[in-house]
Amino acid sequence: MFQHQVFPRNNNFGTLISMPRLNRRMYLSTAILLSILTLFFFAGCSSGAKEKGQTETSSQADKDSIMATIEKETTSFFARDYEGWKSTYAHEDYAFQAWSNRDGTFDASVGWPGIDNSVGRYIHDNPDPQTGSHPIVERRRITFKFYGKDACYLTWDQYNSNKDGNFRHSKEVRVMEKQNGQWKIVCVAAFWDYVNIIPANQLKDIQSLDKENRGTNKL
Repeated sequence: MFQHQVFPRNNNFGTLISMPRLNRRMYLSTAILLSILTLFFFAGCSSGAKEKGQTETSSQADKDSIMATIEKETTSFFARDYEGWKSTYAHEDYAFQAWSNRDGTFDASVGWPGIDNSVGRYIHDNPDPQTGSHPIVERRRITFKFYGKDACYLTWDQYNSNKDGNFRHSKEVRVMEKQNGQWKIVCVAAFWDYVNIIPANQLKDIQSLDKENRGTNKL
């Protein structure tokens, strides 16, 4: 009544029983690949954090070096130290210096020879150290903007003392360029307010001036 059935040999049976071994190989390969990718990921994160830290440290060092150059230019001028003053500038034909005068005009020099012939000559013609006019200079709200590793733009509020001890406000602009590892001044622009005097006893309370557009006879 019941018939004994004989199933033909499946020639692929050997292949079927080897599938678990293939799966193990795929698993191991995948695990190894994921481990390698994980190592690269963490190595990249570590390297990125290190580079960021180095960049921040470098930027602060550059800021300190820039401000040291700017301070040296000021102190050298008042001390009538021509060589010290000269060493702070980029001796290039695109160097620029300009400032406003109390009579409403401005002085400007383009190119290092022009700057040297103007301020440099003044130092030579007036060799005695200057102590009476603007001996105190305070810089506040300094803003830096780097353009690559070798150029920087700055602005700040500057308070310059008079002979009577009171202060005048100026808006300052500098462009700095790194040459042979040293930061040099490329551009100086100074806009002075000669009308509104700041008493010395009020200077410490000033964070920023409320009204910096005070002119009445404008274009």
